[in-house]
Amino acid sequence: MEELESKQRLFSNQDLMKLIVPLIIEQMLTVTVGLADSIMIASVGEAAVSGVSLVDSIMMLLANVFAALATGGAVVAGQYLGQKENKMACKTADQIVLFISALSIVIIGCMYLCRNLILHRVFGQIEPDVMYNARVYLLIVTASIPFLAIYNGCAALFRTMGNSKIAMNMSLLMNGINIAGNAFLIYGVGMGVEGAAIPTLFSRMVAAMVMLVLLKNKNLSVHFSEQFHFRFHKKLIRRILYIGVPNGIENSMFQLGKILVLSLVSGFGTASIAANAVGNMVAMFEIIPGLALGLSVLTVISRCVGACDIESVRYYTKKLLMITYGSLIILNIIVVCILPFILQIYHLSSETATIARKIILYHTICCVTVWPLSFTLPNTFRASNDVRYCMMVSIISMWVFRIFSSFVLGKWMGLGVFGVWVAMTLDWLVRAVLFVARYIKGSWMYK
Repeated sequence: MEELESKQRLFSNQDLMKLIVPLIIEQMLTVTVGLADSIMIASVGEAAVSGVSLVDSIMMLLANVFAALATGGAVVAGQYLGQKENKMACKTADQIVLFISALSIVIIGCMYLCRNLILHRVFGQIEPDVMYNARVYLLIVTASIPFLAIYNGCAALFRTMGNSKIAMNMSLLMNGINIAGNAFLIYGVGMGVEGAAIPTLFSRMVAAMVMLVLLKNKNLSVHFSEQFHFRFHKKLIRRILYIGVPNGIENSMFQLGKILVLSLVSGFGTASIAANAVGNMVAMFEIIPGLALGLSVLTVISRCVGACDIESVRYYTKKLLMITYGSLIILNIIVVCILPFILQIYHLSSETATIARKIILYHTICCVTVWPLSFTLPNTFRASNDVRYCMMVSIISMWVFRIFSSFVLGKWMGLGVFGVWVAMTLDWLVRAVLFVARYIKGSWMYK
């Protein structure tokens, strides 16, 4: 191992720092701005917070689809870079951006056509003021889907080059526009949820356009081909989809599970919906380092796989997993210390604050123990083309332990929204056990 570290490593400690730190900052910006958004929306009322939270669950489902496809393109491009096939990596960039752009246009049409079905069938019987806010927010934010798709695809390509600083800068630009727009429209103009939705749309438009321009730079190891053809390359699309589709199904089913569980939570009342929304936002903040390290694993391991360097795959998997645990522990200690302040600035009722505090503290414990093995480790499998195992484990575990157990614990046993969060962490535990067993067995190396 020492010889590998000194002579054969593909990424030095400095390379890893250049990759990881901007990713953490990018994730922190995204979640922090989301936190600021929810705080600003909270000034409009709990019905607005609840309505936006419900729609955001749908938007997260779509974002996960595009992120999964972008991951497929990034892994394929990274493997080509590991093989020194830069021209094919560039063709992969063409295809992933073209494909997700076309798919996003189809999805946005379906969203507008099926908006009533989404609002009334998926979320069920919710209070009229929550429904009104959800409808307004949905109509505006849906228009940003193509721009979000393009941004995700381009950002993934920059990360696979080891250049996560570009994505960080774009996140800074996008989130800066978003938060400034929210402050102006909500506090200055006095808008409701429209004041949160319009800046989201505009910021994603700007970020997508800038990213497209940057990827035309021929000096980059991965860039758009000089002769960009608006037609699909079947072989590359199949290879991208081989990684992206199982990952997309996994992410989509995961988010769908959250939506189904959210329909259960919506039946517990506005206090539970609001507490769940605040809990989700703080929970996202708590896993920021894990999300960043997960993206780092995809970048590093795909390059090692392309170079057929299995020893490096094992070495970097263990190293990045240790960094994940250390960073999660540090951040979660900070969150626990400032939790009273976080709950105070949301202007929650005493009932809502009590529920939120309970679920956040429980999530914190599970985050620093089980989460990395459930979500960081499987990225090694995905970068090694072992995507179907990850998909099957995630889907089965989600339906059995997350969804079914949510109804058992939350509704039938009367634990309410806290029972839903316990069910979620049971899902994590099962994933962790199965993924660790898979890693030790080593069958993923032959994919």
